[in-house]
Amino acid sequence: MAGRERALIVGAGAGLSASLGRRAAQEGMDVVLAARDTQKLTALAGETGAQAIACDASSAEDVDRLFAEIDRGGDRLDLVVYNPSGRARGPVIELDPAAVEQAIRVTAFGGFLVAQAAARRMLKQGHGTILFTGASASVKGYARSSSFAMGKFALRGLAQSLARELQPQNIHVGHIVIDGGIGRAGDPRGANRGPDALLDPDAIADSYFYLYRQARTAWSWEIELRPWVETF
Repeated sequence: MAGRERALIVGAGAGLSASLGRRAAQEGMDVVLAARDTQKLTALAGETGAQAIACDASSAEDVDRLFAEIDRGGDRLDLVVYNPSGRARGPVIELDPAAVEQAIRVTAFGGFLVAQAAARRMLKQGHGTILFTGASASVKGYARSSSFAMGKFALRGLAQSLARELQPQNIHVGHIVIDGGIGRAGDPRGANRGPDALLDPDAIADSYFYLYRQARTAWSWEIELRPWVETF
């Protein structure tokens, strides 16, 4: 297709999302950043030349408006990354059902809404990549974290189902299990575990773009990323 490649990062902010936005810009892509609060994206948008759009990914109406705005910006949509997640922490007997419902809506239902809208456009153009950000909780349910496990298990199931449905139509679907803490500047969490004890967000972004550029003769639908000191 004519024109520059375009990437949409949903749930944009600091850390991994910022690394993905910078990497997309370095790749020469037009970048769209979507988040509920776009004020936090001002610096990143200025750095990458990205368009920032307000969107609550758990709202079908917001997602419709997001993609309508994307359509106004051009026909291409090459890469979509879904990052948002929610959780209600605590013992299961104490959890607020409304908070659990909202956590699952953000983590899983929002992923469905964004993927559905992206797939409609990618099927029309004949190609595209949709990547979902998972976690340790995508494959292991932890105590006092049932809402997060429910949402991440559901998101993984969505990714696997869409991979089987869409990959034969030249749309690459990937799920990335982030198994460990993501580091940030001045982060003390890895101090007692030695060097490289936390995931470097720039290194994670490298893996996302490896999937994006992966030859379709050898597509991966899922990869796991963890620091070398992380047990699993």
